[in-house]
Amino acid sequence: MSGRPAVFLDRDGTLMHEVGYCANPRDVAVYPGVREALERLREAGFALIVITNQSGIGLGYFTEAEYHAVQAELARQLAPVQIDGVYFSPDTPDSGSPRRKPAPGMIYEAARDHGIDLARSYFVGDREGDMQCGARAGLRTVLVETGYGAQFPDCSADYRARDFRQAVEWILEDARRE
Repeated sequence: MSGRPAVFLDRDGTLMHEVGYCANPRDVAVYPGVREALERLREAGFALIVITNQSGIGLGYFTEAEYHAVQAELARQLAPVQIDGVYFSPDTPDSGSPRRKPAPGMIYEAARDHGIDLARSYFVGDREGDMQCGARAGLRTVLVETGYGAQFPDCSADYRARDFRQAVEWILEDARRE
C-alpha cells in the first residue's frame, strides 16, 4: 500500500498515565512532553492514529459514552495537535476479536481509512501485545517504559524508550535513515 506513513499510538500508559480502566475524564493526565513530541511527528509528515483496547466497555466497567468523554479530554489536553484517527476495541480478552490487540485489525482498518503506508509506519505502546500487534501489521515497534512498559524486559520491540519523547527521537532518526 502506498500513502503517507503513520505512527500508531497506544493510549493508556503511552500518551497518558495508566489508571486502569479509565472511565473518568478527571483521571486523564498526558505525560510531560507528549504534545510537543506529537507535533514533531506531525511536522515530519506522519499521520497520528490511536489504537486502543478498551475491554472495560465489554466487561461492563464503563460505558462507551464514558470512553468517549475520556477520549475528548485527551484530545483537549493534546490540543492544538490533532489526532488523525482513533480506533478502539471494546472486546474482552477472550473474545477472539480480530480488532483487539494483539490482532492487527484496527491497524488495517486505519490504514484503509487514512491511506497509510504500513511499511514506513511505527507502533508505540507500553505492552508486549502492542508490539505483537504492530509487528503483525509489518510496522516497526517501540516499547515505552511508562505505563506497564518496564514490566516487559524481554519485549520483542525494535526499540525500547524511556518515555514517549525518546520514542519519537528514535522514530525520527530511523525514518531519516530510510
